[in-house]
Amino acid sequence: MNKKMVIVRGGGDLATGVAVRLARSGFIVIVTELPKPMSVRRMVSCSEAVYTGKLEIEDTLALRVDTFSEALEKSGPRVIPVLIDPELEKVQFEVVDAIVDARLLKRDVEYTLGEKPLIVGLGPNFKAQHNCHFAIETERSHDLGKVIRHGSSRTDTGLPDGDPRRVLRAPCNGTIQLIKDIGEHVEAGDVVAMIGDTQIKAIIGGMIRGLIHDGSELTAGVKIGDIDPRNQRTYCFTISDKAYAIAGGVLEGLLEAWNR
Repeated sequence: MNKKMVIVRGGGDLATGVAVRLARSGFIVIVTELPKPMSVRRMVSCSEAVYTGKLEIEDTLALRVDTFSEALEKSGPRVIPVLIDPELEKVQFEVVDAIVDARLLKRDVEYTLGEKPLIVGLGPNFKAQHNCHFAIETERSHDLGKVIRHGSSRTDTGLPDGDPRRVLRAPCNGTIQLIKDIGEHVEAGDVVAMIGDTQIKAIIGGMIRGLIHDGSELTAGVKIGDIDPRNQRTYCFTISDKAYAIAGGVLEGLLEAWNR
């Protein structure tokens, strides 16, 4: 039996949870990304391979590749190729069985639906049978990870999960310089990063679970960090329960579509 081929658009932490679970389940998985990704939970994001060439995420290797052919050659149960191709211009669609849009753009996304490839939409602004074949709920709630076969996923609330003080945002435009790193403990008031002469301080104490890539060019208000008050260092380097729940929904939806 031929293995199914899945493109995951976006390499952030939730997208990576999906990619890893699908790869472990025997699918051929390729992640497509921007030339300069802005993932915050970088140590569990395939997008980090764009900068570093490769990254170990639990038992799986995210590996940057240059061509679609190279991606097909190197894909495996424990290897996820990462291809810089935000507009899918390098993709050979004749071999693609499904596209999972995991970019979480929080704006309308258009796809033309046909029998192949299946289109799976993660997060806000996806409506089943309109711009995707099915959507997955990504808001942390009773419906987290639910497969939406009819209707829409929830609209974006603009609020982070849990205590909003855990999220660090850029106070101004500029280039970020990291002072602290992922996996470090901070107390409230500690300086985590700088933008020019402007300090970005922790508002609560905890473990730095995510920080945007050093040297990123930012606009005011963009998310740049995540402080976890649970203070468990292992959480910084492992895929989250939320990502696995969403990945389970994607896997359910794909298997239902292909096995019915």
